[in-house]
Amino acid sequence: MIEFDEDGPPALVAVERAGHRLELARPQRLVEVLTLADGRHNPSPRLVRSTIGAALRCRGHDRSADGSVLRLELAEPDGLTAEVELRVRPGIAALTSVITVRNGRAEPVWLTSVPSLCAALTGRLDGDDLSADGLEILAGASDWLGEFRWSRVPVRRLLVGLDSPKHQVSGKGSYVRRSVGSWSTGAELPTGGLVDQDDRWAWLWQLEHNGGWRWELGDDQGGISLAAGGPTEIDHQWGQRLAPGEEFRTIPVSVAVGAGFDDAVAQLTGHRRAARRDHPDNRNLTLIFNDYMNTLSGDPTTEKLLPLIDSAAAAGAEAFCIDAGWYADDGNWWDTVGEWQPSTGRFPGGFAEVIDRIRVRGLIPGLWLEPEVIGVNSPMADRLPEAAFFSRHGVRVREAGRYHLDLRHPAARDHLDRTVDRLVDGLGIGMFKFDYNIDPGPGTDRAADSAGAGLLGHNRAHLSWLDGLLHRHPDLIIENCGSGAMRCDFAMLSRLQLQSTSDQQDVARYVPIAASAPLQVLPEQAGSWAYPADWMSLEETAAGLQAGLLGRLYLSGYLHRLGAEQQALVHRAVAVHKELRGMINTAAPSWPLGLPGWDDPQVALRLTTPDASLLTVWQRGAEPAELTLPLAGPAATACELIFPADLEPWAADLIDDGRALRLTTGPGPIAARTFRLTH
Repeated sequence: MIEFDEDGPPALVAVERAGHRLELARPQRLVEVLTLADGRHNPSPRLVRSTIGAALRCRGHDRSADGSVLRLELAEPDGLTAEVELRVRPGIAALTSVITVRNGRAEPVWLTSVPSLCAALTGRLDGDDLSADGLEILAGASDWLGEFRWSRVPVRRLLVGLDSPKHQVSGKGSYVRRSVGSWSTGAELPTGGLVDQDDRWAWLWQLEHNGGWRWELGDDQGGISLAAGGPTEIDHQWGQRLAPGEEFRTIPVSVAVGAGFDDAVAQLTGHRRAARRDHPDNRNLTLIFNDYMNTLSGDPTTEKLLPLIDSAAAAGAEAFCIDAGWYADDGNWWDTVGEWQPSTGRFPGGFAEVIDRIRVRGLIPGLWLEPEVIGVNSPMADRLPEAAFFSRHGVRVREAGRYHLDLRHPAARDHLDRTVDRLVDGLGIGMFKFDYNIDPGPGTDRAADSAGAGLLGHNRAHLSWLDGLLHRHPDLIIENCGSGAMRCDFAMLSRLQLQSTSDQQDVARYVPIAASAPLQVLPEQAGSWAYPADWMSLEETAAGLQAGLLGRLYLSGYLHRLGAEQQALVHRAVAVHKELRGMINTAAPSWPLGLPGWDDPQVALRLTTPDASLLTVWQRGAEPAELTLPLAGPAATACELIFPADLEPWAADLIDDGRALRLTTGPGPIAARTFRLTH
């Protein structure tokens, strides 16, 4: 429920979910606008308490015919206006907010922050307190090889309560998560939450942007509030000048609510499925083999690729991606990328020979590209105009031997369009792995009001370019990768078909990454590598295959060098995964042992539909463990081991009338089993 009248700015005042009602104790106004000339009425580094936000009043509203979109028109006395667009989708307890600020004043306005969503989160739940003292903050950290590390920490360990009966105050600080540079998920994650410790209620939110973002939680006299949005001056060197009559539109931010954590996860998962671009692969979940991880590592040749192609096809793969190095005559390809012409030295019979072999084996041909970069020693570094590259203070930005293209410039976009069209139309490429391996910092100030504004413009041009690419080639499958999952945000994932979850090459360390990914990525988009090697034990081989079994099984490895028992495991995992795909892309994730810790000896991931659920449990300790896994939701009536069927089974029994599973794991150092539970 949103309250707005002539006496105050509009605010969210109540939320209902599954028969529960939360009355918000201290409503936070929906719109906050910070400018150089109009700051805060109470000084602090937060995004709220703005003088413009306090002056805005609702002047009108309208709702779409189907009720899915509500727009509020706000204005302040000096002429600045804001449109609040709130969007919902049928049957999903989630809302997406976007703010458009227009300058109706006679002079320019310099924006320094416009959050997309501001809301209070605490109050009275069905008549009982839902206060900071009983809540936990969910946040995620990430790194190259260490993605999706989630934590749930009591609010009062992060936000101190300052109010008292004698002195009513609100703190100036807040708990802040933000991106830095252009890796949107390189250090902290744009998904967060506030969860009731008694599991009666939960909020989850995501910032749907491929560049700079910030979300913060603050304590305002006992009430916790959220402000979330795109780049800001304080975090990202962002400032936007609005001339009279000009407007600025924020990034989308979505928030889901649930009657407990698992319900909120299910609602956010449903929102992601409903909001993503339609594509045949959303349903097909094409099984891809990629030659990189623990295999060729960027050194493909005809001689090396042909046996990999044959063994991938024999294992049941449906696409074969040639990863980095196919365009370079030697191994020093890092600073020469950008022209994207096949090497002649690596493929003596021509590159078409390899592509034809992929196609003859019934596989979709795929290639690795890093579209946004040009190596400093690439011929394209001089062929493209200077304005097609990131620059700051008149200097072209150089990072790790690469320049960064600015996709606001038509020459940069034309170069990429011609490259992709040539490879698709000329070679028949049906799948790309789009990588992103540098961070050029805060952005570009060429033709921009600030470096952050230049980066935001590029981010939006990049999304527009992807939209155009998929419009021209609607069946093209595109994997999102950024040094693993360093740019794993919903702006990208709403358009692209799968996400590489990591570059981690240690099976045991991959376990918490793969198991935790579905809180940031749809299960069916989470491409977790399975790279069996002939030196692995059967248990390690099976555990590695199960990293992707309940997501997107992403094969690699010298499959033709494996022993017969290992090959049988690979073939069986592929067959099982294909049987499960129709269930995976409708299921909601949960974690019966809690969100995985980086060093947890046991890790579990469950995917649940109304009729059945899938459960993988990994053992990373040397000694067997006796576990009791609670099974929330519909009671289970049967438990069946579905992989690996030919290794020593683990004792598994349903207890508590199907509300829990008693499990005795086998010994480590690494092992796993996957079960199907019938409801």
